[in-house]
Amino acid sequence: MERRAVGRSGLRVSVLGLGTMTWGRDTDDLDAAEQLRDFVDAGGTLVDTAATYGDGDAERVIGSLLGGKVGRDEVVLCTKGGVRGGAAGARVDASRGGLLADLDASLERLGTDHVDLFLVACPDPATPLEETVSALRLAVSSGRARYVGLANHPAWAAARAATLLQGAACDGVGLTGLELEYSLLQRGVERDVVPAASALGLGLLAWSPLGRGVLTGKYRRSLPADSRAASPHLAAFVDPYLDDASSAVVEAVATAADGLGRAPLEVSLAWLLAREALASAVVGARTPAQLRASLAAVDLELPGEVHSALDDVSAPEVGYPERW
Repeated sequence: MERRAVGRSGLRVSVLGLGTMTWGRDTDDLDAAEQLRDFVDAGGTLVDTAATYGDGDAERVIGSLLGGKVGRDEVVLCTKGGVRGGAAGARVDASRGGLLADLDASLERLGTDHVDLFLVACPDPATPLEETVSALRLAVSSGRARYVGLANHPAWAAARAATLLQGAACDGVGLTGLELEYSLLQRGVERDVVPAASALGLGLLAWSPLGRGVLTGKYRRSLPADSRAASPHLAAFVDPYLDDASSAVVEAVATAADGLGRAPLEVSLAWLLAREALASAVVGARTPAQLRASLAAVDLELPGEVHSALDDVSAPEVGYPERW
């Protein structure tokens, strides 16, 4: 599998990442172990998780597999902090104390002394960005993280964080990556985030590259009983893309797939992997069979006319001031 640099950093990751949001909940330990082994055998390196996935169970599963099914040095571990669970539900906390506490707890669950990439999971309006950035700097300088970045932040926040870290460039810590939702059904990042990432030398990691599963085509005719859209805890996650606008994109993907003799998910991933600034697309498979289907996409290069047609049918609305 191809490996790409994350922006202008020395961090290199596999072009497909392994998402673990369902691990410890919908994906049991045996299936998780099979996924991880298949992924590494296919040349994959990036394993993406978060402190909140399964209330920490996803990280525990990963920790139980490292050193057994695969070696720690075979994977690039990425985790996210800054969101905390509780009796009243999840709350955002990207304070210095919150982020470092999350990172320490993640390291314990993962059974390692460092992660390769530590990301702030989402913006925290109650915490100054300067404080959040100071925690990222300390995460690297203390050896707990090799690289740091942001997830689900707007372009202005990424630019500001990069500038704040650059202001202390003598310590060698800089912003490395941005992780956001990006697919044929969600191209909002192209308005500002992608241009900002390219200008600042930041690598882009895409979560939900299959449009929360909708781009597989599984929902074209019905709602499968074993799908995320039929799951009580994930139905609301999928529902936004079960509308008419998304259906038009899915049908275009299905038409292209039929013409190329490939699966819709392969076409969707191939379109995304050719996008500007993208370092890796993180695929979250519930079962080993679903992961193997995604791994089959890495050799597909779309013909120019197919890529352009998919561009047109999924184009996001861009206006003032993104386009002057």
